[in-house]
Amino acid sequence: MPPGAPRSGERNGTEPVAEPCKTVDAAITRAFALLGKRWTGPIVAVLMEHPVHFADLHRAIPGISERMLSARLTELGAAGLVVREVAKGPPPRVSYRLTETGRALEPALKELAAWAERHLP
Repeated sequence: MPPGAPRSGERNGTEPVAEPCKTVDAAITRAFALLGKRWTGPIVAVLMEHPVHFADLHRAIPGISERMLSARLTELGAAGLVVREVAKGPPPRVSYRLTETGRALEPALKELAAWAERHLP
């Protein structure tokens, strides 16, 4: 492309050409509807290491309320990403772990973390 020539989709190098926008993909809409909610990413990231008790998970994510943590864990469970396990015995302890579906997010989360390190100071 010659220097100063308009790039594809631009006139005179400054104004975008009115071309129809691609409609957003249904899969990306579903993914962000679940994973784009506040606190969901940090919860999944903490659970990526190993199963975690509720109280430890609450301490691992500064700023999240117990009510919000419980709500997000319920949503993640309903979506098939997290499993709630209750250990018997006094006292009973509740822990959470990722399912195989939840663990499959690991490469995407690692890429997202690397992107944030490079582009979000």
